[in-house]
Amino acid sequence: MQIRILWADDEIELLKPHILFLESKDYFVFPVNNGNSAIEIIEKEDFDIIFLDENMPGISGLETLTRIKKIKQHIPVVMITKSEEEFIMEEAIGNNIADYLIKPVNPNQILLSIKKNLDSSKLVSQKTNLNYQKEFQELGMKLNSTLNLSEWSDLYKNIVFWELKLSEIEDNGMKEILEMQKKDANIQFCKFIQDNYLNWLNGVEESPEMVHTLFKNKINPKLDESNVFILLIDNLRFDQWKILSPTLKKFYNVKEEELVYSILPTSTQYARNSFFAGLMPSEVAKKHPNLWKGEDSQEGKNLNESKLFDFQLKRLGRNLKWSYKKITNLNSGKKLVDNFNQLLENDLNIIVYNFVDMLSHSRTEMEVIRELADDEQAYRSLTLQWFEHSPLYEIVKKCAQSRKKLIITTDHGTVRVTNPVKIIGERNTNTNLRYKTGKNLSYKENDVFQIKNPEDAFLPKTGISSEFVFVKGQDYFVYPNNYNHFVNYYNNTFQHGGISLEEMLIPYIELDPK
Repeated sequence: MQIRILWADDEIELLKPHILFLESKDYFVFPVNNGNSAIEIIEKEDFDIIFLDENMPGISGLETLTRIKKIKQHIPVVMITKSEEEFIMEEAIGNNIADYLIKPVNPNQILLSIKKNLDSSKLVSQKTNLNYQKEFQELGMKLNSTLNLSEWSDLYKNIVFWELKLSEIEDNGMKEILEMQKKDANIQFCKFIQDNYLNWLNGVEESPEMVHTLFKNKINPKLDESNVFILLIDNLRFDQWKILSPTLKKFYNVKEEELVYSILPTSTQYARNSFFAGLMPSEVAKKHPNLWKGEDSQEGKNLNESKLFDFQLKRLGRNLKWSYKKITNLNSGKKLVDNFNQLLENDLNIIVYNFVDMLSHSRTEMEVIRELADDEQAYRSLTLQWFEHSPLYEIVKKCAQSRKKLIITTDHGTVRVTNPVKIIGERNTNTNLRYKTGKNLSYKENDVFQIKNPEDAFLPKTGISSEFVFVKGQDYFVYPNNYNHFVNYYNNTFQHGGISLEEMLIPYIELDPK
């Protein structure tokens, strides 16, 4: 379909060479010499783009622009002017112009502006696809080699980069290829975890930074520099952080951005208690038996985080004035915003925000949320929409305004599950879809990562012959009874507890106020 251009300029006759140039490129150009004529034709006909001279007799270009936007606000308008006065630029930008050109303009400038506004998505799509095709081969070669800890972090960051990049274009071909490559990456990553996880925990091999050592090794030294706010967003994946980061960069500079490892199970009961205690789960159960709640407990399993953290501070010899706030609903978030100034005298403030975790669970249980977050891209988008209209956004702004250092992290991520794996267990087996613990569990050994002796993974035993098993990649456990019902209910939902890049490689971000 031929591109239609409206060009309004009181010296339109002098622009005949420009118009002929565009017509030679198969563009249709409708010339007028004043603002009123432009408005009249806009009311009758459709155009793809408008070039508008700012200085015309009669109504000015700025006034013409305002009236055009009221009639057909989505048409891109390019303002052309002899003047470089700042107020004209500000007025034009305030009216959402598509481009701003200073006279004299040459035909190639006009052509570039057209392509930028009308063909940019196609050109970006073509270039993005081409670049990923080149990257695809490099990623494939890396996956066929033996990767170390830092190389796995770099590879996952690269996958997330391309996920976000390809989500900006309409062509789904490369997205599907990337999804297949991500599955391959998860297969290899799960083998990496099976081969190394127990060695890390037992000192056989050098371990990565993990959630239970994170405060001691990364955050504690920062407390000597300044007052710190820790924002622990439950269930925050690295790709979700990358979606949120442009908004946060309005107020903060990113000083450090890295991936650290969660522990198994990648669930709140284990990973978040370990963060606050600075200990692995079995160590918490032994040192603080009254604060650890096992799988069979009917009580909340994360009700003692502040007490566990107090013990960690004492072990580290820290005598701090600190606070702990857990936000689980809108009202508690608003209350924290209202009382924010009370936190400013503390050396350390910890805010646990549960929304992303609730979003993933709501998506499982509520059809409307499932429809709003139908895939990974929509799930990220919903996270951003929530954040920008949440009390958490106000809290971040207040932290920046108060010149406070902000550290954002999480306890584990989440993965979209698509492949059911059958398991049989006794009646008291736990309900998590990504890991099971108990005795007399029946499963295919190739489907899971088995930990026959929980103490090897610093996990509390639930019985004399109990074990832990974890699914990998996008798998999830389903019992044979009512198999089809549970597959229909849980398939394509976001879950956590097992082994995947998305669950185990979690963001650790340090932000300094601008």
